[in-house]
Amino acid sequence: MAPRIVVVGCGYWGSNHARTFAELGALYAVSDRNPERAVALAQIHGVKAMAFEEALADPAVDGVVLALPPQYHADQAISALEAGKHVLVEKPIALSVADARRVVDAAEKSGLVAMTGHVLRFHPAFEALEALIAAGDLGAVRYIHSHRVGLGKFHAENDALWDIAPHDLSLILALTGEKPISVRGVGSAMLNRLSDFAHLHLQFASGVRSHVFASRLNPYRERRLTVIGSKTMAVFDDVAPWNQKLAVFHHKVWEDENGWQSEMVDPDYVALPDGMPLTRECAHFLECIRTGTRTRTPVSDGLAVIEILSEGTVRHD
Repeated sequence: MAPRIVVVGCGYWGSNHARTFAELGALYAVSDRNPERAVALAQIHGVKAMAFEEALADPAVDGVVLALPPQYHADQAISALEAGKHVLVEKPIALSVADARRVVDAAEKSGLVAMTGHVLRFHPAFEALEALIAAGDLGAVRYIHSHRVGLGKFHAENDALWDIAPHDLSLILALTGEKPISVRGVGSAMLNRLSDFAHLHLQFASGVRSHVFASRLNPYRERRLTVIGSKTMAVFDDVAPWNQKLAVFHHKVWEDENGWQSEMVDPDYVALPDGMPLTRECAHFLECIRTGTRTRTPVSDGLAVIEILSEGTVRHD
């Protein structure tokens, strides 16, 4: 029998979670501060609509998924863990380092599964990229840069950096396996007090450097992570067709008596298995509950991202 899950938050992303857990045979109920919205989504999937407190008190509930405005994530994650429920909390898990640490402390104390919703860690293209790096196919990683830009969504409490950059920061931290020793950030606010553009520059003790560019006020959509290795280069492009999402470029760069030279070649595309990242993430959460396996994206990963975000928001233009 699959673990029984309550999805808390019936907005856009919470509705996606509800649909996915229903497809996996694990959706027990949904919850929302707006009871009418909860009832409407519950009827779609043939499950209960419950108040959050009711879900925590129900012994039949094994885990909760929190897909809320981020200012509510920390307190509700802690309440769920203290009630003995496994937790999948969407990013960012909090809006301050102190609150994120509270979530991590509660998770460690509970011994339960406490997972951050870093969904792109479960993308087949990213998993294949991790495998290429682990096998040494790219050589030593030298530089990682990401572009995640588009138009909207505009939130009342979190800016482009906090809303968009966690995706790529989670990927960069997974690829480097270390926290940065230096973070420098610049944000620009065009519409109101919240930044619509954000740049982060990261430096790691291993020598890897990284740059993240995030924007919610851009005329085109781009979702691209590029890794520069000592042997070759790779690009994870989530806007590209499925069979072109992971490209490896065997460009040649060398130095001779005339200085540095280069030769560009067409990319090789890596074949990927089918599988939606959200489905894989949700299935992983269920498997961790069933087996007690440590999750690949613990809330400590969410804390590491928030530490970078907090340091990167020191300076604004």
